[in-house]
Amino acid sequence: MDDTTKGLKPASPGGRSFAAMRHPGFRAQFTTYVLAMMADNIEHVISYWVVFQKFHSPALAGFAVVSHWLPFLLFSVASGALAERFDPRRVIQAGMALFILASLSWGYFFITGTLQMWQAMAILVIHGCAGVLWQTPNQMLLYDIVGPAELESAVRLNAMARYLAVLAGPAVGAAILLAFGPAAGIILNTVFYLPLVLWLVAAPYGPRFRKGAAAPRRAVRGLKDIITTARDIRNHPTIVSMVLLAGASSFFVGNAYSSQMPNFAADLQHGDPGLAYSMLLAADAAGGLLGGLVLEGRGLLPPRPRTAMILALMWCAALSIFSLANTYWLALGFLFAAGFLELSFNAMAQSLVQLDAPPDKRGRVIGLFNMASLGLRAFSGVSVGLVGSLIGIHWSLALSAMATMLVAGALFVLP
Repeated sequence: MDDTTKGLKPASPGGRSFAAMRHPGFRAQFTTYVLAMMADNIEHVISYWVVFQKFHSPALAGFAVVSHWLPFLLFSVASGALAERFDPRRVIQAGMALFILASLSWGYFFITGTLQMWQAMAILVIHGCAGVLWQTPNQMLLYDIVGPAELESAVRLNAMARYLAVLAGPAVGAAILLAFGPAAGIILNTVFYLPLVLWLVAAPYGPRFRKGAAAPRRAVRGLKDIITTARDIRNHPTIVSMVLLAGASSFFVGNAYSSQMPNFAADLQHGDPGLAYSMLLAADAAGGLLGGLVLEGRGLLPPRPRTAMILALMWCAALSIFSLANTYWLALGFLFAAGFLELSFNAMAQSLVQLDAPPDKRGRVIGLFNMASLGLRAFSGVSVGLVGSLIGIHWSLALSAMATMLVAGALFVLP
């Protein structure tokens, strides 16, 4: 795979550290994004706890995973098309409204004590649809805020924000749950979505503020948009390779190993199982957070396709060693490394796709990338979870990581 990319703009001059933070608009976006992402995680903490206590249903827990990722598979391209046709700020606000509706719905049923399983499933679907209305338009907005020269920095910092929210969200959620109880706590959680909603009301970004001729307004055509967009990127090898790379990592591994972390902690038999489990979860998130800080602080790793593939290969190796390690501290160290490498290659792949996407199709192309990188996670529960029930989770994760490594290796050697 050639390292050159059609239309790729140079990185920010001198590889300035935290380049995107020099834009006041990005600082506002980053702060409100962290709060909204934290609220997303807080809702998971509170709602999953109450649902588990009430139903004790593994099937419902599995449905929670599917309902979270399946909308990205089905509607990511449509979400990008909406953000092209309309103002992406308003699409994001619609997503925030669905998040708030989901939290208020949980609160109502928690207060009245009338929650039934079908109602819980409906709210989980609303929450999943809220996410897909948020992520693709938000990535389009990053391009408007910082421009192509500093897009890599913006994407990497937003990825770092997700890891920060993964670290802070459960802690804040647990504190709110203990202090206010589940009903009041999950209603209080809606406040964290409001700063992003309010900032977007008058934020000077989006189609009205772009220079040059406006992109043509195309109809949103659902499944046909997916097929058309896939055809449109055939002559963009960088986009094709990054979509395939992200899709392979999502399909085979995704984040399915997170739900298996209690089993890994128990098998490693290190001290208190609860503490060991918490440290493993924190190690992955802390690795991603540190990855963002180090790479941004030093201005390292400008976006190149082969660099993204090498980082993906290293991520697969780190996950394989983690999964087969029989020493707790060795497993912890390689899980930390996996978090570092996952942020690095995912942020770079997303940046390359955005930079190489045709301007008039950017929303749909980003949506196609999200369909691969997020939507296909709905199937990683099969490769890691279901296969793990047959051969053990250690080997199922190792083999899934090796399958991803084969795809990344094949993309690396292709001309």
